[in-house]
Amino acid sequence: MNPQHSLANTPRVLIINPNTNRHVTHSIQTLIHRLAPVDVVTEVTSPAQGPTAIETDQHKADATQHVLALIEQRKAEGFAGYIMACFDDIAIAQARALTQAPVISLAEAGIRHAAASGGLFTVITTFDEAVPTIEALSSAYGVAERCRVVATGMGVADTAAQTERAETRLHEAIKEAIRIHSTAIVLGSGAFAGRAKALQQRYGIAINDGFAEALDYTLKNAQVTKG
Repeated sequence: MNPQHSLANTPRVLIINPNTNRHVTHSIQTLIHRLAPVDVVTEVTSPAQGPTAIETDQHKADATQHVLALIEQRKAEGFAGYIMACFDDIAIAQARALTQAPVISLAEAGIRHAAASGGLFTVITTFDEAVPTIEALSSAYGVAERCRVVATGMGVADTAAQTERAETRLHEAIKEAIRIHSTAIVLGSGAFAGRAKALQQRYGIAINDGFAEALDYTLKNAQVTKG
């Protein structure tokens, strides 16, 4: 097989953490390395500038600007698709128009997957201000009636660092979701990257963080350049 032909037919996916928290980006890199098929090239990155956590409207506006600049700089590299590693719609519509490639967020991938369970499902996010945004997204996806969104009340940094208080709040939220008979749980923040499998095994309920689901969507819809 011609190596150049093989390379041209290898899907390349760019995963963007829109905040500049290096711990979060590293956690995402570790998870994606485990999830990606051997015949897929993945890269996890984040903008060089921007907020370390996206917790206000101004943070979102700043992050959107830097994410779009990053995509503009790199779109000529021929990525087959893009994953926005956050639980928001940051830069999604603009990136789709800019690249003409599949672009999906953890929010859309995770929520749509959980909704397929057919019953009530719970999204557990971090800070309280994120709840209205996720509720609006669930409404846009047509599943608001079955989607319950709760926050741990903890910030992205504490959540990613798994501080004692953040962990206590997370486990309390999971137990409450089970108590009210949720059929699935979505971990609604990139700060939870890599936690879903262990938590699912511990609690015996379907739990996803959107990463595997976003990667699956991207690869199914990727347009690979033929060499």
